[in-house]
This record gives sequence, structure tokens and C-alpha cells, in this order.
Amino acid sequence: MRFLLDREQREFARTLDTMLGAADTPAAVRAWAAGDPGPGRALWGKLAAVGVFALAVPERDGGLGPHPVELAAVFVELGRHAVPGPLVETVAAATLLAALDAPAGGPGRAVSRPGGDAAGLLPRIAAGHSLVSLCLLTPAQPYALDADAADAVLVVEGDALRRAESAGPVQRSADPARRLARPGPGPVLARGPRVRAAADRAADVAALATAAQALGLGRALLDATVGYVRDRRQFGVPVGSFQAVKHRLADTLLGLEFAEPLVYAAALALARGAADDRSVPAAKVAAGEAAYAAARTALQLHGALGYTEEPDLSLWIRKARALRDAWGTPAAHRARVLAP
Repeated sequence: MRFLLDREQREFARTLDTMLGAADTPAAVRAWAAGDPGPGRALWGKLAAVGVFALAVPERDGGLGPHPVELAAVFVELGRHAVPGPLVETVAAATLLAALDAPAGGPGRAVSRPGGDAAGLLPRIAAGHSLVSLCLLTPAQPYALDADAADAVLVVEGDALRRAESAGPVQRSADPARRLARPGPGPVLARGPRVRAAADRAADVAALATAAQALGLGRALLDATVGYVRDRRQFGVPVGSFQAVKHRLADTLLGLEFAEPLVYAAALALARGAADDRSVPAAKVAAGEAAYAAARTALQLHGALGYTEEPDLSLWIRKARALRDAWGTPAAHRARVLAP
């Protein structure tokens, strides 16, 4: 089966590619890593203006969605250009809040909905006015992403949703642009089994968006590496003419080509509401591993230049490992795929 975007979806992706290509995202990434979110938030404003975040918010809350397929196409471009910030987390937060805000099934059924400021977050997310860091807190994952730059930090712990009013100091990360901090205490906004169910749905959307982001990142790394080995010469010929280099690039391309239909198949499954579908974890594993392989290929064929911070290439290489493990490690998602 072939999974192809339609003409309108392809045009939207090309528009984002063109816009982000002219936006100097490497400078925004470096500023974000240094604790200056200004250039990154300017990028968010441009993305919001073309409706990127509205795709995750239902129409009843001022959005256009939810549209998982379009979101996947968007996150491929966001990954291709390494846009910084809690992009995935904001979309996941919109998914969680929308699920809690939806009417519960059955007459007289008790509903626990988020109140206070959280009730007004969905329209603000749709308009691009609020960056939200969502954290599904576990002993293995005690950190929230970019809590220092987010307008709201939402934490799900067990069957409770709360809004953290503070965050601890930023921790060191393999990707300096992914700023991690432990969320502090805060008021409980909602509690009950619907919180757990909404968090599971949000986690699937986050895994899909991360997979798409990794796919775009891998494509960018492959393009940069192909360009480099075409121009670099050794023994009087381009490095790219060596058989070993061709094989390495071909393996990288195959991994990305294999991952792409899995990503869009997972998006279609979410659009159909297939909550028990295994396509999301399969896509997350394939795209994450393909992007990580692309980073290793880029590092080797660039002569290990990615180990240094000066070239922009390092911004993409250092993100690949983080995306591979974000919102579920490969081992965790493989276990979901293989579960009886």
C-alpha cells in the first residue's frame, strides 16, 4: 500500500520548507540553547500564522483539527529545519486538553475537566500564543522539556493532571537545545480515569510527531552528507564516488524510505481513532533508528566534524539521539509492537 500526501498537503509542506529555509533556524537553535528563546518564539509566531498549531486543536476551541496526517507532514519540515522548542509537547498538550474537554459518554457520567487557566489554553495554543510543556511523569522520565521557556507546564502523574508553578534548574542534555528541568508542585486541574486515557492518546500523538520530526531530521542530514561527499575530493576524485561511501549512503536512504510510509500509516490510524493500533510504535522505532543512522553516517562521512560545535551540522546530529529516545525509547516501542 502507498501512503502519499495529496496536492494541498504537499503544497503546505513546501510552504513551510520555504519559510523555514529563509528563517536562519541555526541561529534560533543556538540562541535557544543559550537560554534566549526570543528568535525561537519569533519562529513560532510565523508557524502559528500559517495554522501549524491550529491543526492539533478542535474547531470548537478555535482550531482547525485534529488533523494527524497534516501534523505529520508539518513535523517532517520542523525536523528538517531543526526548529527549537517544545513543539511536540505543545501538540500533545492540546490533544490531552481536547480529550478532557470532550463530552463524556453516557448520561449522568461523572466528568473531571481541567479548570482555571488550563481551560483557556486550547485557543491560545491554536493561535500560537502559548508554548506548553507536557510531561508524563515517571521515575524513568522525571523531566519536562523547555519548562523555562514555556508559558505553561502540565504534568500527568498517575490519574492526575496538574499545572507546575515552577521548575528546577536546567539539566545538561546531549542536545543543548533540549533544555530539561524537573517540574515543581502545582494545583491539580483534573483527576480520574479520563486523565489516564487522555494522556495515552496524547502520548501516541507525541510519538507520531516525534517520529515525523526524526524523519525530517534524517532527510536533512542525508541531503547535507550527499552534498558534502559530492564536493569533497580525495585522490583527485569526489569522495562520493567511492563504493563504500555509496553503500553507506544507500543504507541510510533505505532506512528513511522504509520509515516514511510507516509514519503516514500511523497518522492515518490516529485519524481513524485506532487507539489499539501498533502503527504508532512501529513508526517511532523506524523513524528514530533511521534518523540516528543518518546522524552516524553524516558524522563519519564529514570526517567527524559534527563533534565540534562550530558547524551547523552539529545541531542536527546532536538532536538525532534525543529524538530517537524521546516519548518512548526504541525498546519500549518494540515491546508495544510485539505485545500479544
